[in-house]
Amino acid sequence: MELRDPLARLRAIPWAALAPTVDAACQALGPVLAGVSVERALDRLLRAHPALSREERQALVEAVFGVALWRRRLTEDFARTEPRVLLMLLLRDLGGLDEQTARGVTRLHGPAPAEADGQLGLTIDPADKNWQQRWSMPGAIANELVRALGEQDAARFAQAVCAPGPVTLRTNTLRTTRDRLMDSLRAEGRACEPAPFAPQGVRVTSARPNLLGTQASKAAWFEAQDEGSQLLGALVQARPGERVLDACAGAGGKSLQLACEVGTAGRVFAADVDATRLLRLGARAKAAGASMVELVSQEALETLEVDCALVDAPCSELGPLRRGPDARWRLDARTFGVLPALQLEILQRAARCVRAGGRLVYATCTVRREENEEVAIAFERAQPRFQRVRPAAATTFIVDGADTQGPVFRALPHLHDTDGFFAAVWHKS
Repeated sequence: MELRDPLARLRAIPWAALAPTVDAACQALGPVLAGVSVERALDRLLRAHPALSREERQALVEAVFGVALWRRRLTEDFARTEPRVLLMLLLRDLGGLDEQTARGVTRLHGPAPAEADGQLGLTIDPADKNWQQRWSMPGAIANELVRALGEQDAARFAQAVCAPGPVTLRTNTLRTTRDRLMDSLRAEGRACEPAPFAPQGVRVTSARPNLLGTQASKAAWFEAQDEGSQLLGALVQARPGERVLDACAGAGGKSLQLACEVGTAGRVFAADVDATRLLRLGARAKAAGASMVELVSQEALETLEVDCALVDAPCSELGPLRRGPDARWRLDARTFGVLPALQLEILQRAARCVRAGGRLVYATCTVRREENEEVAIAFERAQPRFQRVRPAAATTFIVDGADTQGPVFRALPHLHDTDGFFAAVWHKS
């Protein structure tokens, strides 16, 4: 797959429009660089400047996002470099402005610190040992990628997650069909096309399409959902009338997808340790017309019996790094070691709910073998009634070899233009 140029969006920004709010942007960047969520900082910033023009808003958002993402590429010493200097370097080295213009927009006077004044070349070389700085990847996260993928694929993965993923929707087939959804979006000026793999997926190709303003959005004809996530839901192979468990439902994207599959005669039991997220799922299910979704407690799982179960387990979340410009900087690799035991515990609990002849899917949104293949193998050793089966997905997503000890599903941003996902599927004898 040919990878996108992650810098193309920066070179297309009308940076002159940043001038009126550059001081506010620099003030917001301080907390962001110290660990505050960039979404939270931007929300406060935009609320404080409600009268911005479209270009001013775009420039402000991209300035904060850009420094948040590219901080290591701008300078290795970003922790001690002033936000205004980092912003100037973003505009000069990545945003396409000459130094004088970049300094004028950012109101930077005097010399920049010497350690922050070197420009990196823009050539793309996956074998370049400096790919960690080129794609602004924290060292600890880069090491995890290399361990999981190897040096060359880790570099390509890092490049892929520096560019935003495509806008992908899942058709709510409780309300409409994919063709009707696309016709509706096109009628309102939103260019779109069928997603290449997910049967109910739609890719929106218009720039900044404002989907919330469409009639299809108001009618709950779609949910925003990455294509890889949609494929995970499809691996369950839920059938009309079946009883399905979504053991780690979260905000419920896959629960709503499974509801479309089981239909009005079926039932989707959504469980999660976070009660607040389940409440949000309840509201989303009502809006989507998914009356077959039932919220259940962890205690209810002790007596529940289902035809199939999905365990989309909590994980290190390396797979969806392209969804947030600061996500890579907020992860702590030192905490990853506790995850496999938790994942195996959740998987075994869900397995007890699956009837004989039923199906079980274990999934994560990470690339770490410790959380993926090794958890699957440990589960099989403890649960001999569950036999690994080939995931129901296109061949391009299937990996099968001695190291996986059976077929698994794997989606990766640099290979499939999806977020990163893993899954193993079992049949219970």
